[in-house]
Amino acid sequence: MGKRILAGTHFMNGDEACAEGAVAAGCSLFAGYPITPQSEIAERISVRLPQVGGVFIQMEDEISSLAAVLGGAWGGAKAMTATSGPGFSLMMENLGLGLMTETPCVLINIQRGGPSTGLPTLVGQGDMMQARWGSHGDYAVIALCPSSPQESFELTVDAFNLAEIYRLPVLVMSDEVVGHMYERVDIDPDKIKIVERKKPSLPPGEFLLYKPGPNLVPEGMPSFGDGYKVHVTGLTHDERGYPIIDAATQHQNVVRLRDKIYKNIDDIVRVEETATEDADVVIVTYGISARTSLGALNMARDKGLKVGMLRLITVWPFPEAIVKAMAQRVAGFVVPEINLGQIVLEVDRVVRGDTIVRSVPHAGGDIHDPRVILEAIEEVLAHAS
Repeated sequence: MGKRILAGTHFMNGDEACAEGAVAAGCSLFAGYPITPQSEIAERISVRLPQVGGVFIQMEDEISSLAAVLGGAWGGAKAMTATSGPGFSLMMENLGLGLMTETPCVLINIQRGGPSTGLPTLVGQGDMMQARWGSHGDYAVIALCPSSPQESFELTVDAFNLAEIYRLPVLVMSDEVVGHMYERVDIDPDKIKIVERKKPSLPPGEFLLYKPGPNLVPEGMPSFGDGYKVHVTGLTHDERGYPIIDAATQHQNVVRLRDKIYKNIDDIVRVEETATEDADVVIVTYGISARTSLGALNMARDKGLKVGMLRLITVWPFPEAIVKAMAQRVAGFVVPEINLGQIVLEVDRVVRGDTIVRSVPHAGGDIHDPRVILEAIEEVLAHAS
């Protein structure tokens, strides 16, 4: 058997780091279908999982891939899939199934330019709203955005932990540049925290599959074969998991699916602030766009402009309280992203006119020129004065 955690310093790209993060977190099942630019995840994990007693399955398509992951999770596995644009779209129905059945698993999306086949080998960040709203019905999601191979490793581990804590599929929304970027990745086993699946504390006959605990998450998840009566359905269901098709049960179901995330938001949301203490303008960004934004920030500071950056590590749930508080003391926000304006809509919704919000859109294919972001900063300052 090979090592589950490859301790030491490595030179790898973001996709490979995602694969290593999954293995380190205890992933024992990967089911997926090849698609650029995530294929390096599947290639690496197809080698690594058999080394640690896990299983790699190449499925016939993306629909079956996430279905196999959900089934594997109920069989007791920590399970994951990975995809990009068109495959992400195909997974939306089963994402909803995973959310309704409260199935812990991880879905990694290495974003590329779209829509449709779009730019198979070039960068985009156009799936961010789809990550939040892509499946039908009401629910909440957790989506993490790495901006480096190091974070690709760390946030994949975090995604597995969050999936187990809050019982839902967790998304890692990376992008082609971060996925294909080679950098140093330090892996220290002593710094890796692993959350294992919580099993039922009550015996069969007393245990209710979907009875919420104090944090609104069901307490304990049995696997098929553990001796519990397990009824898992995408239908609206009661605490036993049995279908109950009425308005009262629907309300109980979907409100809790939302609230188990939003009432624990302070424990979930992570951001990184750079030079925001005295900032007049704050750049709000994520993923690879945060790296080009840092260049723009440094250029602005060199010109004597007070500019900071709020990097969204957790994009969903959106850090509303942090952005709203910051809006009370800055002249404006600048939001660069490799789409025509998605997360900027959330910033604008939260700010509600308290300050200027300026989108810096990019249709995809490459990253922002920092000078374009700098121009937007200067425009906000000029307008505010």
